[in-house]
Amino acid sequence: MKQLFDLFNFSQRINYKTEILSGITVALALVPEAVAFAMIAGLSPLTGLYAAFVMGLVTSIFGGRPGMISGATGAVAVVIVALAQSHGVEYVFATVVLAGLIQMTAGFLKLGKLIRLVPHPVIFGFVNGLAIIIFMSQLAQFKNPDGEWLTGHALYTILGLVLLTMLIIWGLPKITKAIPASLAAILVVFGIVAYFGIDTRTVGDLASIKGGFPPFHIPDIPLSLETLEIIFPYAAIVAGVGLIESLLTLDIVDEITETRGSGNKEAVAQGVANMLSGVFSGMGGCAMIGQSLINTSNGARARLSGIVAAIMLLVFVMFGSGLIEKVPMAALTGLMIMVSIGTFEWASLRTFGKMPKSDLLVMVTVTLVTVFLHNLALAVIIGVIISALVFAWDNAKRIRARKRFDENGIKHYEIYGPLFFGSISAFNEKFDIQNDPDEVIIDFAESRVVDMSAIEALNKITERYLKVGKKVHLKHLSSDCRKLLQNAEDIIDVNVMEDPTYKVMVNKL
Repeated sequence: MKQLFDLFNFSQRINYKTEILSGITVALALVPEAVAFAMIAGLSPLTGLYAAFVMGLVTSIFGGRPGMISGATGAVAVVIVALAQSHGVEYVFATVVLAGLIQMTAGFLKLGKLIRLVPHPVIFGFVNGLAIIIFMSQLAQFKNPDGEWLTGHALYTILGLVLLTMLIIWGLPKITKAIPASLAAILVVFGIVAYFGIDTRTVGDLASIKGGFPPFHIPDIPLSLETLEIIFPYAAIVAGVGLIESLLTLDIVDEITETRGSGNKEAVAQGVANMLSGVFSGMGGCAMIGQSLINTSNGARARLSGIVAAIMLLVFVMFGSGLIEKVPMAALTGLMIMVSIGTFEWASLRTFGKMPKSDLLVMVTVTLVTVFLHNLALAVIIGVIISALVFAWDNAKRIRARKRFDENGIKHYEIYGPLFFGSISAFNEKFDIQNDPDEVIIDFAESRVVDMSAIEALNKITERYLKVGKKVHLKHLSSDCRKLLQNAEDIIDVNVMEDPTYKVMVNKL
């Protein structure tokens, strides 16, 4: 319970006013999103609200990133919608519990460090795509229930209220920071609508949020292998999507706050939160970049803001539903549009013509996949794969061989650049086996043997020299490599004294 002790440790520099007000603001913004995501998944609005409460509370207390907000998300909703339609809500709850177990396992195995493999262009593309999605999702507020664009007085009303909200959020911090601008904007617009009796869409028009404390409920499903076969694929995807989105959000908040969070601790907290969400009638979720940015932009940096947001959300559901349902959607729409503007990496637009074309390709591809497929995990995976292939291709072209003869007539091939699966063809082309002298030395002082494909290439090159009756020495190879070159061990001259610390990487997993 160290996090709880730290939370109330008065030696910490915590601005309690900022944390509490920011938490209330986040709670207000969480309501329509949680309801909307639950409806996307084909579930009751309360399953989204309960998930937002449980996820937000647990991750705020035990997570690896103070100030980050978790809750029900669209990324999880689009994964479980098919399961909800085919097997019902009980299977969804079980899936969320299993996803939590998978995430906890990933955290305990310290797999959070794998986020380091995500290149910066992928993060740019992810953030930009998410910003566009947040913006586009707000356009629904400018349409009527039939999906047609509003016109006339109704359009001008909501447009005016949205612009007023955005103006307050933009301008108030220039005057005073005594109250979070986003909260002030919501209260001002709420007051104007209530005082003048303006007819505009409210939170209550989405769905009723009235409910009680999240009920404890063990998923009512058969405990069988068949059930596991049904829910495991969904659980694995939910776990993967949740971890990717959470760890990327953690990385982004790290940059904003200029501090460092713990990915592994966050993975464990996300897992515990999802497990509890599944048994407390919630749909599960992960970190929410939009809400996290609202929180950090308000100046919140501690765990208190997330805890307040979760508790206030539950208070709204249990006691304040009648009042919260009257909050104009225009105020929340303006807030989320400002979030999308703040989320977008505008600096990335200035990189066109300056960054390598491969990085631009990755950034644009990730953005497009995020926007059009709404699959954040797939977008990140595609971006990482493209980046890895580009890296492999570039390094494959960098292998060089400087050739020289010594005073004894022995030919030396001094290899430069990494030897791995991508550079094997270029490596083999460096040698003139038929015309080389009877003794050849291949020097790896400026090269590194990276993988098993490279080991096999060395084995083949020694065999080719042996077939024509010539002797080849491989210098500066480690003892690990020598053991793998069993077929040529009688003609290999391994010199490890000049490079005693070099080891071939072997995956022992």
